[in-house]
Amino acid sequence: MSETATITEEEEGFDWSLASVRIGGVTLNVCDMNRVADFYASVLGLQVLSSTNDRTVLGAGDTPLLTLVGDGALKPRDPSAAGLFHTAFLLPSRAHLARWLVHAAESGVRIEGASDHKVSEALYLSDPEGNGIEIYADRPTTAWHDADGAIAMATDPLDLEALAAHADRPWAGFPADGFIGHVHLQVGDARAAESFYAGMLGLEVMARYPGASFFGADGYHHQLAANHWRSGAGQRPEGQAGLAEIALVVTPDVHDRVGRTVGVGHVEGRTVLEDPWGTRIALVDKAGD
Repeated sequence: MSETATITEEEEGFDWSLASVRIGGVTLNVCDMNRVADFYASVLGLQVLSSTNDRTVLGAGDTPLLTLVGDGALKPRDPSAAGLFHTAFLLPSRAHLARWLVHAAESGVRIEGASDHKVSEALYLSDPEGNGIEIYADRPTTAWHDADGAIAMATDPLDLEALAAHADRPWAGFPADGFIGHVHLQVGDARAAESFYAGMLGLEVMARYPGASFFGADGYHHQLAANHWRSGAGQRPEGQAGLAEIALVVTPDVHDRVGRTVGVGHVEGRTVLEDPWGTRIALVDKAGD
């Protein structure tokens, strides 16, 4: 285990109340809505907040996080297409992540990966239609930076036994203070994505991997990321299951600045843009600002 893993949870975490940008929700187009909704409810412990014949909203407490739009006529998701790499659900503490890991093991949930990213510890899986999921817990902000003060990320093996030993009680469902911390996208070219996500949306490039860029605001390691690790990510095809929209909750000054940059205004607190590959990004005004 890395040295930073020994840092106690009492140290300072990121203050999301001050964030000018955060993920407000993710919408997925799915072929079998009931099956996918059951997965997020049983495996992740999200609560069904509302459901109709073609739309289910799941969340934490009374906060919507994930919207599923069902359409049996959709083509199955193409794993190489532009769109979602994973939706990353952020838990409040390492103990929560440990509880979920034990729950997953006892429930027979297939975990596809586990990584120590230095800034966080992360577990990976997919929903029944192949939409990627990350479940993670951040380390204290004091562990995020190198000697020069830059965000230092890595993809190292995660010690699952040590993490599981940190479970102090059984998993009791997705906590009310958990939320979507970031969304990782598939794009045609990660450096080209910087022109949109950094240049147009104004996020900062916080880190780069070969073939991937990570975009953050307010010092967070990343609210969005983009990679071209899977070849063939051209324009998003119509009529295909997968990512429909990412909602970014932003402060009005960020919203206004983006509007001036891209030449569009916002109506009733919402602006919808598309990245160069057709992934839809909705900017929503932060409540109370």
